[in-house]
Parts: sequence; C-alpha cells; structure tokens
Amino acid sequence: MVATCSTVSADLAARLAGVPIRRVGPGGCGGNNRLCRVEAADGRVFALKAYPRIAGDGRDRLGAEFAALSFLKWNGIAEVPAALARDDQSGHALYEWIEGEAVAAPGLADMDAALAFAARLHALRHAEGATTLDWASEACRSGAELVRQLTSRLERLRQVAPNHPGLGEMLEDGIVPLLEQSARVEGFGGLDPAGRTLSPADFGFHNAIRRADGGLVFLDFEYFGWDDPVKLAAEFPLHPGMSLSPACAAHWRRGIDRVYEDMPGYGARLAAFQPLFVARWALIVLNEFLPERWARRQAAGAEDAVAARAAQLDKARRLLAPIFRPHEVTP
Repeated sequence: MVATCSTVSADLAARLAGVPIRRVGPGGCGGNNRLCRVEAADGRVFALKAYPRIAGDGRDRLGAEFAALSFLKWNGIAEVPAALARDDQSGHALYEWIEGEAVAAPGLADMDAALAFAARLHALRHAEGATTLDWASEACRSGAELVRQLTSRLERLRQVAPNHPGLGEMLEDGIVPLLEQSARVEGFGGLDPAGRTLSPADFGFHNAIRRADGGLVFLDFEYFGWDDPVKLAAEFPLHPGMSLSPACAAHWRRGIDRVYEDMPGYGARLAAFQPLFVARWALIVLNEFLPERWARRQAAGAEDAVAARAAQLDKARRLLAPIFRPHEVTP
C-alpha cells in the first residue's frame, strides 16, 4: 500500500531534495501513483511521486520515467519536468514541480503543441543515448505481438466476466469481432530498428499542464520507450482520459502523418492496425474489473468499485461506437 502524503516521511523528501522541508502535502492523484507537493524551507517546490509495487506487475515504472525525463532534459526538451532524485528502495522519485492548470478543453493550438512534441521525440531517435532506452510498455513490436497482447487481456477479463453483468456481452459482442480481423496484421513481421520511434506510450492532454503563459508541459513518462509510430498515431485520439472534438482529431491525424512520413510502410501498417488499437483501448478501460488492477486504483485513492466499473463499461461502449452499431456493443 502506498503511503499517503500526510504520512510520507519529511526525512525522505529532505534527503531527496537535499534541503530542509517545510511541508509535504497532496499534489494530486493519478490512476497508478500518488503525487505529493513538497515545499522546501528555501522556498522551492518539488513533486514527490510514489510508485506502488503491485503484485503481478514487474515493470520498473520509476526507472522508466526517471530515465526518460533525464534523457529528454539532457537533449533540450523543455516541455517536461526535470528528474531530480530517486529512491528505488522506497519507490519514490523527486521531480520539478509544474505549476499550472489541467487542459480541460484542448484546441487546435494545443494539438499543434502535442504534434510538435511528438516530432521532437521522433527526431531524438538518433540522439546520443537513445539506444540505451528500453522498449515502451506493451510496445507494438509486430502484428503477432499486438494480437498476443490483446488475446491475453481478453482472456484475463473473460475469467472474471461471470461475476460482472454486462462485461461478458461487451467482450464477446464488442471486442471479439475486432480481434477476428487479426489476420490483417499478423503478416507484419518484427519491427525493424529503422522503423521505430520514441513514444511516451500514455500521451494526451490528460497528462499535460497548461502554464500561466499558455504553454504546455507533458507529464507521466513511466511507460516511455521505443515503439512502432503507428501506435502513437492511432492511440492518441482514442485515449478515454480526454475528449477531442472531431476537428482536433482530424488535425492530429493530418499532422502525425506528416511527422512520420519518413517511416517506411507507415500508412499501410496504420490502416491495418487501427481496429486492433481500438480493441486494445476498450480492453484497457475494462481493467477495473480485474482484482489486481482495482487494487492499484485503491492504492492511488479510488474507493467506489461499482461506480468506477460502470463508468469503464460506458467508456468502452463509446470507443467501439464508431465501428459497430450501438445495439451490437451495448450490454
């Protein structure tokens, strides 16, 4: 269980910051982590992020995020917080505190900022140190690997479906028909190093802050790494953590196609993989039905499982609606 900000040791914060600490208070909650606002005695403010250790999840999210932000700052990327210090034993890291507001209603200027950021990441694939970075979490290394990931997610949810009304119908009537298109992508072999790019892997305005001057800062890089560019291209407008207008979604598609126009086979892969990325996100939003995933949400402060799961079913419906007629996907 992750400690709350009220119980986080000021000694830990002081050791990581290297200065006496005046106060440690809540800084906001994410789905997987807890963020504390650390006020130092000298007036500086830091973000202390906790990474809960979850049974069955062996990913080093702290290590991935700290390495990603260190690499990006070293290469002059200003739109991310600085990584300052880490304590692997307690599962905490200290970052630059970003003051600002949530991006509640993104417009075309925000889309341009996101596209420019994706382009800068794409350019950094040739930077010094890039080859030492790991693959992104659940990277799309091949068509067969994507199908394997989706099948694994589907089978885990099928195991708990009898205990949750509506879940089984969503899986069998909404997800399975998309997976039946898997033959379209299984012919795409392993991703060649020349065909991969650097990706945040959980990219969107739900993970961004608008500064007072209007500029955006992008957050949450714990899944960052190498990936197929078609994954970021397809998944950005699908993310249920934000809502894009049709104009913004179309703007993204035109812009990201230009960012990746130098990647061989990009257009053909994107067309073939798109339905499976829709299925992937529908499966991801249904994770709240898994006991181990709900334990993670509880660790981050969630309380009402019934309401959370009902909301996730609705999100899955909305993701699938553009592909299927409503009566085919509504439980």
